[in-house]
Amino acid sequence: MSQPHRRAVLAAGLVASAASAAHAAAPGTASGAPPAATTDFAALARDEAYWAKVGAFYDRPKDVIQLESGQFGSMPRPVLMAYEQKLERVNREGTLYTRTTLPADQRAVRLKIAAMLGVGADEIAFTRGGTESMQVLIGGYNKLKPGDAVLYADLDYDSMQTAMDWLGKRRGVKVVKIALPEPASRQNLIDAYEAAFTANPDVRMALVTHLSHRTGLIPPVKEIAEVAKRHNVDLLLDGGHALGQAEFRLPDLGVDFIGLNLHKWIQAPLGVGVVYIRRERLTEIDPSMFEPEGTTIDARSHTGTVNNGAILAVADAIDFHQSIGLPAKAHRLRYLRDLWAERLRDDPRVQVLTPNDAALHAGITSFRIKDKGSAQDVLGLKKALFEQHRIFTVERFGPAKGACIRVSPSFVNRPEDLDALVKAVTTLARA
Repeated sequence: MSQPHRRAVLAAGLVASAASAAHAAAPGTASGAPPAATTDFAALARDEAYWAKVGAFYDRPKDVIQLESGQFGSMPRPVLMAYEQKLERVNREGTLYTRTTLPADQRAVRLKIAAMLGVGADEIAFTRGGTESMQVLIGGYNKLKPGDAVLYADLDYDSMQTAMDWLGKRRGVKVVKIALPEPASRQNLIDAYEAAFTANPDVRMALVTHLSHRTGLIPPVKEIAEVAKRHNVDLLLDGGHALGQAEFRLPDLGVDFIGLNLHKWIQAPLGVGVVYIRRERLTEIDPSMFEPEGTTIDARSHTGTVNNGAILAVADAIDFHQSIGLPAKAHRLRYLRDLWAERLRDDPRVQVLTPNDAALHAGITSFRIKDKGSAQDVLGLKKALFEQHRIFTVERFGPAKGACIRVSPSFVNRPEDLDALVKAVTTLARA
C-alpha cells in the first residue's frame, strides 16, 4: 500500500458519504448468522437457543471456560474460510493480482468499513491494528510546541502511555498523568477531566480510551470531548476495544482523531485496524516519515507490504457481524457480564471495578479480591482460577488502586460459564 500508484488508486473517489459507501461496497462471501426471531434485544440476550446457533459457527477450546476474548476475537468459521480463500488467491495469482485489481478490491473493503463507521472513506486508512493507529495519531500530532502539556490516565493502554511519555522526551512537552475515579460514575469521570484541564491549563492534547482494556470502563467520551474543547484541548481517542462491543456512532462522539481495531470485536483476521482523522483536521497529523508530503490520509499511515488476505476478509467479518447486529451483541455481552459482576458486587470480599451503569461498561469488567491488589496476589488468583477451576482469564496491571483480573466473555459464552466463575471466585475469596 505504500507505492504511489496504489495510493492514488485507493484515494480516487473516496470522498463519499457513508450512504453512498454502503451502496458501493462489495459484499463479502461469508455466510451469516441465523436470523433472530425478535428485535427485543433484552429478550434476545437471554435466548440461549439462538446464541447456541450462533456459537455453532465458532471453534472453541475444550475442557476450559474461555473468559479472555479481549486480546483478539476468534473468527467465526465462515469468515475463517473466506480468509483462507482470499489468502489462496493472493498466493496463487501473486503480483498479477496485487499490482492490478487488488487496489479496487481494497477500496470496496474500505468503503464497507466507512459505511459501518458512518464516516467518509477518505477519512480512514488501513493500519495493522489499534496500536499502530494510535501511533499514527500520537506521533504525528503536530500542534504541540515546547512548553505545552499532554495528558493521559492510569487506565489507558500501556503502549499509548509510553508514546505519550515519548512526546515528553522528544518534543519537550510536559506529561500529566491522572488517576480516574474508582469507583467511577458518569459525573465524577467528567469532573476528573474538568479538574485536570483546569489545574493544567497548558495541556493541549489528551489521550482518552473509549473502553479500557484494564477494567472495561467506558467514560462518557462525548461529554469529555466537550470539556476538552472548552479548554482548547484536542482528544486522541483509543477505540480499540469499543468497536463491535459497545453501541455508538463514530460521528456522535465529537472526536476528530480515533484509532480503531478490526480484529477484536469485529472478528476480522489478525493484523487489521483503521485510523480515523476528520478530513478538516487532516493537516494536523503529519505524513509518515516514509511518505512524501501528501494531502490524503493514506500518507499518514505507511504500513509497507501487508497481509492482503486479512484486509480483504474484513468485508466478510463485517457481514457476519452485521448479520447478528451490534445491538444484539452489545445486549448479550452486557447480560453475560451482569450475570457474574453484579452477583459478586454483593460480596464484601470482592471489588468489581466498573459501576452498575450500562452506559459505563460493555462486556468486559475486572475485579480484585479486597486488599489483594498486588501483582503477586493477582497472578496467584489467575493461576488458581485456571488450575483449580479451568477458567481462563487475564491479569491487568496499572489501575491506581491495584492490579485486577479482567473477565472478557464472548457473546457465545453460556450463562453456566459465568455461574462457574461466581462459584470459583466466592470459594477463592474465602481462602
